Amino acid sequence: MAKQETLITKKRRGPAPTGVGTLIGVRMLPDALADLDAWIEKQKDKPTRPQAIRQLVAKALDKPRPK
Repeated sequence: MAKQETLITKKRRGPAPTGVGTLIGVRMLPDALADLDAWIEKQKDKPTRPQAIRQLVAKALDKPRPK
Protein backbone atom coordinates (compact mmCIF):
# COMPACT_ATOMS: atom_id res chain seq x y z
CA MET A 1 0.00 0.00 0.00
CA ALA A 2 1.36 3.42 -0.98
CA LYS A 3 2.01 6.00 1.70
CA GLN A 4 -0.52 8.82 1.57
CA GLU A 5 0.77 12.38 1.82
CA THR A 6 -1.10 14.92 3.89
CA LEU A 7 -0.74 18.53 2.80
CA ILE A 8 -0.91 21.05 5.59
CA THR A 9 -1.21 24.64 4.52
CA LYS A 10 0.12 27.23 6.91
CA LYS A 11 -2.25 30.03 7.78
CA ARG A 12 -0.99 33.42 6.66
CA ARG A 13 -1.05 36.37 9.01
CA GLY A 14 -3.30 39.36 8.36
CA PRO A 15 -6.31 39.82 6.14
CA ALA A 16 -6.56 38.12 2.78
CA PRO A 17 -5.07 40.23 0.00
CA THR A 18 -7.62 41.84 -2.30
CA GLY A 19 -5.31 42.14 -5.27
CA VAL A 20 -6.88 45.52 -6.02
CA GLY A 21 -4.91 48.77 -6.10
CA THR A 22 -1.28 49.57 -5.46
CA LEU A 23 0.25 49.14 -2.03
CA ILE A 24 1.97 52.29 -0.79
CA GLY A 25 3.87 52.03 2.48
CA VAL A 26 4.06 55.23 4.50
CA ARG A 27 6.26 55.84 7.52
CA MET A 28 4.87 58.53 9.83
CA LEU A 29 6.59 60.38 12.66
CA PRO A 30 4.91 60.21 16.09
CA ASP A 31 3.47 63.77 15.90
CA ALA A 32 1.85 63.16 12.51
CA LEU A 33 0.52 59.79 13.67
CA ALA A 34 -0.96 61.40 16.79
CA ASP A 35 -2.64 64.02 14.57
CA LEU A 36 -4.06 61.25 12.37
CA ASP A 37 -5.35 59.33 15.40
CA ALA A 38 -6.95 62.52 16.77
CA TRP A 39 -8.69 63.08 13.40
CA ILE A 40 -9.94 59.47 13.44
CA GLU A 41 -11.44 59.93 16.92
CA LYS A 42 -13.48 62.91 15.66
CA GLN A 43 -15.04 60.86 12.84
CA LYS A 44 -18.43 59.21 13.32
CA ASP A 45 -17.46 56.03 11.44
CA LYS A 46 -14.07 55.65 13.24
CA PRO A 47 -12.08 54.56 10.16
CA THR A 48 -8.95 52.48 10.43
CA ARG A 49 -5.67 54.28 9.80
CA PRO A 50 -5.49 53.14 6.14
CA GLN A 51 -9.14 54.14 5.58
CA ALA A 52 -8.50 57.51 7.23
CA ILE A 53 -5.49 58.17 5.01
CA ARG A 54 -7.55 57.29 1.90
CA GLN A 55 -10.36 59.61 3.07
CA LEU A 56 -7.96 62.48 3.75
CA VAL A 57 -6.26 62.07 0.37
CA ALA A 58 -9.66 62.07 -1.38
CA LYS A 59 -10.64 65.18 0.60
CA ALA A 60 -7.39 66.95 -0.33
CA LEU A 61 -7.93 66.07 -4.00
CA ASP A 62 -11.58 67.16 -3.81
CA LYS A 63 -12.86 63.71 -4.77
CA PRO A 64 -15.84 61.72 -3.37
CA ARG A 65 -15.02 59.79 -0.20
CA PRO A 66 -13.73 56.25 -0.82
CA LYS A 67 -15.41 53.38 1.02
